Amino acid sequence: MKFPYFTSEGTEDGERDYPAFMNFDKNKGVDALRQVILAIRSNQRQGNASTKTRSEVRGSGKKIQRQKGLGAGRAGDKKAVQRRGGGVVFGPKPRSYNKKVNRKTKRLALARALFDGATEGKLSLIEAWKVSEAKTKYFTQVINKVTPDSRRSLIVDDAFDDNFGYAARNVSRITLTRAQDLSPLDLVSADKVIFSVSGLEVLLAKVGKEETSK
Repeated sequence: MKFPYFTSEGTEDGERDYPAFMNFDKNKGVDALRQVILAIRSNQRQGNASTKTRSEVRGSGKKIQRQKGLGAGRAGDKKAVQRRGGGVVFGPKPRSYNKKVNRKTKRLALARALFDGATEGKLSLIEAWKVSEAKTKYFTQVINKVTPDSRRSLIVDDAFDDNFGYAARNVSRITLTRAQDLSPLDLVSADKVIFSVSGLEVLLAKVGKEETSK
C-alpha cells in the first residue's frame, strides 16, 4: 500500500510507501479499537444528570387525605414517587463515566485505525502544511487540490503556526489535530486524513513500537 503524496502547494507528486507496521494481520487490533473508541466516547460524558429522591423533594410530610372513608386509595404525603412533583425512584445521580485503557491497547488501536484508513484509501501525505498569509483563500487553494470532494477532512501535523491556524479555522469541513494528540476516533470519523511528513514521523515514534506486540 502507498500514500498519495502532495507538495506544499497541493500538487500531486507520486506515492510513498506506508510504514511497515500498517501491514499487520487484518484481524489484529479490532477489539482494541472498539474498546478505545468506547472509552473515548464514555470519557466525553459529563455525568451531570441528577434527580431528587423522595427524601430530597421539598414539601410537607403531612398526609394529604384521611386513611378511610373517601372510597379512594390510601395516600401518604405529596412527595410520594407516584405523585406529580414527587420523588424519583432509581433516578440518575451525578457520576463519572471515565474508563481507563492500557497504554499498549491505545497504541494498538491507533495502529489498527491507521491500517483501516490505509485499506479504505483515506490517508494521504503532504510535504508540509503552510500558507504565506493568514488568509482562508490561500488554505483553500491547497486543500481543494488535496481533498476536493471530502466532507470531513482531518489535517495532522506535529505543530501548526498561527498563520495556518487562522487560515484554516473558517473552513467547516476541516479539523486540525497535532500528531501527538491523534486518537483512533479522529481517524475513524474522518473521510480523509492528510499527514504532513513531520506529523507522520511523530506518529511513527508513538505507534511504530507496537508492530510486534499482541
